Order: sequence, then C-alpha cells, then structure tokens
Amino acid sequence: MDAGVIPISNTQLALSVILVLIAGVISAALRLELLKPLLWGTVRTYLQLTLIGYALTYIFNINNLILIIVIISLMCLVASRTAVRGAPCAGRYSMFLGFFSLWTSTFLVGTIVMVLIISPEPWYSARIAIPIFGMILGNSMNGIALSLERLFSEVKSKISEIETLLSFGASPWESVRDCVKEALRAGMTPTINSLMVVGLVSLPGMMTGQILAGADPQQAVRYQIVVMLMIAAAVAIGCIMLVLLYYKKLFTKEDAIAHYVLNHE
Repeated sequence: MDAGVIPISNTQLALSVILVLIAGVISAALRLELLKPLLWGTVRTYLQLTLIGYALTYIFNINNLILIIVIISLMCLVASRTAVRGAPCAGRYSMFLGFFSLWTSTFLVGTIVMVLIISPEPWYSARIAIPIFGMILGNSMNGIALSLERLFSEVKSKISEIETLLSFGASPWESVRDCVKEALRAGMTPTINSLMVVGLVSLPGMMTGQILAGADPQQAVRYQIVVMLMIAAAVAIGCIMLVLLYYKKLFTKEDAIAHYVLNHE
C-alpha cells in the first residue's frame, strides 16, 4: 500500500451521513427527540467544515502573523462564549474572564510549542500554528466550562457553610477554598484521564491523522506526546486562571455572597 492520504470522493463523503441516520433511527424509535438536533448538527458540520477548508487554504497561502493572531483571538472569543454558557447567572465579568483565561493559556502554551518544540520556518507557520492552537483552545474551553460550572454549583450548594465561615471572620478565599479545589479537579479530570489511557484505550486524532496520511508511526507518536502535554498544560493554566479570578466575583465588596448566587435556581 502506497503511503499518503487516501482521498475521499464526494460520493463517499455523502455516504458518511448513513452513520448519523443509524443513530437518528434509533433515537426516533426510542422517542428521544434527538433526530432533529442530529440532522441539524450534521448539516452545520458539513457547511462549517467545508467553509473552513476554503478559508484555511487562503490563510495558509497568506501566512501572515497578524492575521493568525486575529483568527486565534476570534476563536478564543467564540470559545469563551460557549464556555460560560453553562453558568448563565455568573455575572457580567464571566465572559471577559473566560476570554482572558483562554487567550492567555492558549497563546502562552501554543507559542512555547511553536518556538521551542516544533520550530517550523517561519515559527508562526499558519499551516502548523492554527491546528496546534485550535487543539489547545478546544480542550481548554471544555476544561474551563467544567470548572466554572462546578465552582458555581459547589458555592450554591454550600452557601450556609460559606456564610457561617464569613460570619466568623473568614476571608472569601478561606470560605470557598474547598469549592475552588473541587472546581479545578472537575476541569482537569478529563484531561488527566486522557493522559492515563492514551495509547491503551484510544489513539488520538493527531496521531491517527498522521498515520492515515502515511507518516512514520514513531514520528506520529512523538507529535501526539507533544499534543497531549501541551493540552494538559493549557487546560491547567486556563482553569486555574479562570477560577482564581472568578471566585472573587461571587462576593460583594463587603465580602458577602453576591445576590445572583443566592437567587440562582
């Protein structure tokens, strides 16, 4: 078998819809009401990925550093909106804090990987930078979403305990320290689990994609190790930044629990 990418024709691509139809038929038979979301998600997937394919071809040809920064920043903006959606009463600063945490962790880890580890020419090569930053951002988004939701739910469930600690003179940090720990654990657990089972239970996308493209499995493994470690670092940094910045917004200037936490159902 010749090494290289095996092309997928339009007919073969259309046949992939069968996979969703199978799930949709099962959903309809069980009356789960998932058929419509599945079909709509499939249509969006086709359209969004087709458009991004054309856009990436254009971006790769330009290969401009400023354009790359703008694109990744826009990706961070979309990701931050998605991440804070799980905490609708999280306060007006949640969107900004989510964006800041994602942007900082993504650019910090991504730049280290591009400059020191992969080192393409030029170091900001769009063909490498955008996929790398995209993988970092996607995983960080899930991590901070889990952390934010868990922090809010933990504080909500322990309001009586927190108010008692505050009444005895504890600082906001001292009163929610255990909630913060649980929130960080929630955000980091999926990534840590992935580190534990990679290669044993799953062959991740980066490695699988390179192997399907004909790359040497040993080289694909090296790239996958870098990807797994950079994701772990970015998720940890993003979760820690968001939770440590955000927990203060759960309190008023007088160190009392904010009203939106008390009134959230």
